[in-house]
Amino acid sequence: MTAIAHEPITQELLLDGFLALGTPEGFRAELIEGEIVVTPPPDGDHEDYISLIVKQVIRRSRTDMDFSGNKGLKLQSSISHPTDHVIPDGTFAPTQLRLFKGADPWMSCEGVAMVLEVTSSKPRTDRDSKRRAYARGGIPLYLLVDRGADTLTLFSDPGKDDYSQSCMVAFGKPLPLPEPFAFELETTDFL
Repeated sequence: MTAIAHEPITQELLLDGFLALGTPEGFRAELIEGEIVVTPPPDGDHEDYISLIVKQVIRRSRTDMDFSGNKGLKLQSSISHPTDHVIPDGTFAPTQLRLFKGADPWMSCEGVAMVLEVTSSKPRTDRDSKRRAYARGGIPLYLLVDRGADTLTLFSDPGKDDYSQSCMVAFGKPLPLPEPFAFELETTDFL
């Protein structure tokens, strides 16, 4: 990761430059822990994992959930970095909140129940930087599908700099999702 000065003016310039980026079509740019991360469009397997999860969450959750793919979130960051601007592969929120209706392109994460990431061309970002960013933002649950390790990990109990709890299962094993979801996510189709 590139170190940047901790000066407020430097942080402001980085944020302004990030927001003005002309990202190529299909690519997405994020500002995570003071680093601009650009990723190419995902492959079909990446999207298949997301589809398998979304179908179960919508069908089986105890609480009705809305889903948004690739929704920009502004997250509280550490004092040494500008506000994180992260685009999860998926964002879930209780339907009753209507969180996505009328939302700005970069919306607050308040009310988000869970974010979903499937590792792709920059797996370390999904495993580390984004995990910490989501925890700092106070997002209650972070579900990571790690294609390199053939595992799913649910991170919970967000703190100041990271999640304090995690539950990992191998592809093919069920993963318990707590309230407001309250069901076991089946992963046999991930094999």
